[in-house]
Amino acid sequence: MTIELRVLDPAEWDEWYGALVVAFGGIPDAPEDAEMWHEVIDPGRSIAVWDGAQCVGATSTYAFRLSVPGGAVVPAAGVTAVGVIGTHRRRGILTSMMRRQLDDLRERGEALAVLTASEPAIYGRFGYGVATMALSAEIDTARVRLDVPPGTDDVRLRYVKVKDSLAACEELYARLVPRRPGMLARQPGWDRFTTIDPESYRDGASPLQCVLAERDGELVGYARYRVSVKSEATGVDGRVVLSDLEAVDPAVAAALWRYLFGVDLTNAVEVKDRPVDDAFQHLVSDVRRCGLRLRDRMHVRLVDVGAALEARTYATPVDVVFEVEDALCPWNAGRWRLTGDAKGASCVRTEDPAELALSVRELGAAYLGGVPLASLAGAGRVRELRAGALTEASTAFGSVLAPWLPHGF
Repeated sequence: MTIELRVLDPAEWDEWYGALVVAFGGIPDAPEDAEMWHEVIDPGRSIAVWDGAQCVGATSTYAFRLSVPGGAVVPAAGVTAVGVIGTHRRRGILTSMMRRQLDDLRERGEALAVLTASEPAIYGRFGYGVATMALSAEIDTARVRLDVPPGTDDVRLRYVKVKDSLAACEELYARLVPRRPGMLARQPGWDRFTTIDPESYRDGASPLQCVLAERDGELVGYARYRVSVKSEATGVDGRVVLSDLEAVDPAVAAALWRYLFGVDLTNAVEVKDRPVDDAFQHLVSDVRRCGLRLRDRMHVRLVDVGAALEARTYATPVDVVFEVEDALCPWNAGRWRLTGDAKGASCVRTEDPAELALSVRELGAAYLGGVPLASLAGAGRVRELRAGALTEASTAFGSVLAPWLPHGF
């Protein structure tokens, strides 16, 4: 039969969602998850692929806003729900969906697309580069101590119910978004995302708990976590499983970490998806007993090279001509002159000689300031055509704080 791609009709939601469940192994989501996806996914931004009456492929995007170097929060399409059922793989359906999606984003004027990958090997060929990494840790709190900064004892901690503190925590989170590249300004409905708490999420741990940090009566931080306690022949073996932690300054962060280290009946803190430069690494007495690990997190794709590079600022003055390769979005291919500094930037077409050559994938990887262009050049993925251009651009693209995606989507 003829394969047809079309925008999702809301009446076809069940078939579309069912195809995704099959594509991801046939394991249904928890009812709370399924309900939220139905609420936040916009059918008008979704693509369904049909083989006759059967939906065989799906993808969608969210209308996000993303923090970029310089503090601006700019539109970005959050690519999600990408799947093709097993009977229809290797027929070009995924490529057709991704190409159609990028065309649609360009028509909407969205210069950036971002995603988290179930299988990271897939998306490089579509121009997505790994732009942020996530730090995980398993901290042996029975042996690791914390050396906290001055002011930590001035922070008051208060245990609260998650649902009762949600609005206040969201207000604090929104204030922190511009500070660090890669953070999502949560849209209406997304305030629930980090607090959905079905039993299937817990792996035997407690329901989600919350501690607020306050100073002079003002909310200055919070931590949400679960506690897992198992009785062993030698005693109680417990761990704190951190969900998220936000703080306005070092003393607040240290007070929250100190609390987590001291939860009764536990001897470990399990951490996932933290910034790679998270300061707890410099508070601990023995970093080797923290079991640090890295994995890819957010992949970035420049849909419109000129608009995307103009949307952020640059750590140092830069004036460089890029030769960009982009087979999937030919409107990006060719030479672009980027001129910018900490106040703003311009990126326009030029006929001037190229000074750095790279693909749109490398621009996506470097875009948020966490992956140096010089590192990509060391892998042979960026070529310097003018002496000094690589150092100039790599330094300018850098960020004081490592980019970080606080949660998936």
